Amino acid sequence: MRGIEESRRAYEEKGRAMIAELFPEYESVIAVGLAGHGSECFGYDDDVSRDHDFEQGFCLWIDDRTDGEIGVKLGRAYRALGFAKPDQKSAAAGKKTGIHTISEFFLPYTGSAGAPESWQQWLALPSESLAEAVNGEVWRDDLGIFTAEREKIRRGMPEDVRIKKLAARTISMAQSGQYNYSRCLKHGEYGAAMLALGEFVNNAAGAIFLLNREHMPYYKWRFRRMGELPVLGGMRDALEFLLAGDNDEAGREVKAGVIEDVCAAVVKELKTQHLTCGSWDYLEPHAFDMTEHIQNPEIRAMHIMEG
Repeated sequence: MRGIEESRRAYEEKGRAMIAELFPEYESVIAVGLAGHGSECFGYDDDVSRDHDFEQGFCLWIDDRTDGEIGVKLGRAYRALGFAKPDQKSAAAGKKTGIHTISEFFLPYTGSAGAPESWQQWLALPSESLAEAVNGEVWRDDLGIFTAEREKIRRGMPEDVRIKKLAARTISMAQSGQYNYSRCLKHGEYGAAMLALGEFVNNAAGAIFLLNREHMPYYKWRFRRMGELPVLGGMRDALEFLLAGDNDEAGREVKAGVIEDVCAAVVKELKTQHLTCGSWDYLEPHAFDMTEHIQNPEIRAMHIMEG
C-alpha cells in the first residue's frame, strides 16, 4: 500500500473520530490530507522509500486564529494517536505530518503565507518547491482556504513569467544540445559532452513541464512524472536515452539525432501554443521570438537566459 493510502486510512480510522469527539466546533476549519516533501506525497514511494524520512500519519492544516485557540491541544491529541516517528536521515526533510498552520506550511515553498505574491517571486522560485506545495491529496477542507492557495500555486503563474522561463529553457537547449554537445565531441572533450547532454535534458524537461503548465518536481521523480504528462510526455524515453544510452561512436551519432527530434517536438508545441511563429530548426531564434510575446517590459528586458 502506498504511503498516501496509508495516510488516508489513518485519518479515516483514527483522525476523523478524534477531531469529531475532541474538537467538534472546529471540524469545519481543519483541513486534512497529505502534501509536501517526500515521495509518498507524490504517490511515487515504494518499499525502498521507507528507509529514511518516511512518516506515518497525516497533515492537519489550520489558520493562525485556530492555532491560537486550539493548536497546542490539537497537537497533543494528534500525538496521542501514536504514529511512529521516522528514521530521519535527511537534514532537509523537516516535519511532514501533524499540525501545520497554513502559512507555516507554505512559507518554505513560496517564501509567503500562501501563493507567490509577485512576478519576481514566481520567476525566482525553484519549480520543485512549487511542486511540493501542490502535490498529495486534501481530503477535507470545508472552508477551502488551503485548497484555494494550492490552486493559485498550481495555476497562477503569470503568463509572462511562463514565457520567460520557456525562453530561457529553449535557448539553453539550443546551446547545450544542438551546439555544444557535438562540438565537445569534436574537441575530444567527452566529459564536457556528457555535461552538455545533462544540461540539455534538464532544460528540455523544464520546457516540457512549462508547456504543460505544471511545476517540475525534484530530479528523482522528474522522468516518472514527465511520462504522465499529456503534452510531450512521450519525450521521456528519448531524454532518458540521452543520459543512459551507449556512448560509443554509433551511440553519439544517434544521440545527436535524438537531440534534434526533441527540439523539433518542442518547436511544434511552441507553435501550437502560439508562442513562436518562426520556421527555424535551431531553438535559439525561437527563444528570442518568444520574448516578443511578453507584455511586462521589465520581464521582457531581462537577459534571455534568466528565468
